[in-house]
Amino acid sequence: MTFSVSLREVILSVYIVTFLIGLPANILALYAFSTKIHIKPGPTDILLLNLTVSDLLFLIILPLKMHEAASRMQWDLPNVLCSISSFIFFSTIYTSSLLLMAVSVVRYIGVAFPITYHLLHRPVYAIVASAVIWLISAAHCSIVFITQHHPSLSSNTTVCYENFTQEQLEILLPVRLEFFVVLCLIPLLVCIFCYLRCISILYTRPRISQMQKRKAIGMALGTLAVFLFCVIPYNVSHLLGYFHGASLPWRYYTLLLSTFNTCIDPIIFYFSSSTFRMTSKKSIFKMLGLQALTLQRHGTNSSSQE
Repeated sequence: MTFSVSLREVILSVYIVTFLIGLPANILALYAFSTKIHIKPGPTDILLLNLTVSDLLFLIILPLKMHEAASRMQWDLPNVLCSISSFIFFSTIYTSSLLLMAVSVVRYIGVAFPITYHLLHRPVYAIVASAVIWLISAAHCSIVFITQHHPSLSSNTTVCYENFTQEQLEILLPVRLEFFVVLCLIPLLVCIFCYLRCISILYTRPRISQMQKRKAIGMALGTLAVFLFCVIPYNVSHLLGYFHGASLPWRYYTLLLSTFNTCIDPIIFYFSSSTFRMTSKKSIFKMLGLQALTLQRHGTNSSSQE
């Protein structure tokens, strides 16, 4: 694929904006969920902590992708960094979708089957579910990794994970179709079912406050936004690419949308975790208080000098 100057500038801009917004938001989330789990671990908090770690891994390798975009999309770094960055870049996208699905299932069980929820409230179940999700996404992306580096399939190229040979595509295109079904379509359908049922059940219970109902709607809309804007477009390119027998030229544009995942996830954290909301507010108040105190001291020093 040939990248024009304007496209390279867009890619670099998207990466920079995502990094500047996503990194502080997810560091705040990491602190919030780590504190909550240390005090009283819950299934949702454990899953969201894993989602935060996934986003942070994505953001950590993003400067490498920035360097790639600034270098005219030519990979001039060691090849091992190409492999590591690409593996993390793609696997975390699918880890996020599976973790969001798991959160929706936990929410649905908590609302529809409260007795069962309390029986399954032990943290070990969420830990096992998180480990399985990490293994599933890593195993899927390992297929792409092996295809790229297998001696009988590899090709010499200065572009990182973009220019595949026809022999590689014969393996990758069916794998991408499976990505679309298992890692995108099924999680999306599960999330839609779980949140629609949650909202329906909550609105039939008069004792549930409007605040809780709005939180459920916010959680559902935030998750749906991740899938609609960050997950589905890229995975649709897998589906259409399979039927066309090639990697579609607009595939990279949809991949850019996936980078915004790390910026939207904190919105989901806000609606799904009271701990994250409290920590966010406290951090903001501390920051504003510190700024006000600094300005007050600066004004006092200025007055004394006069």
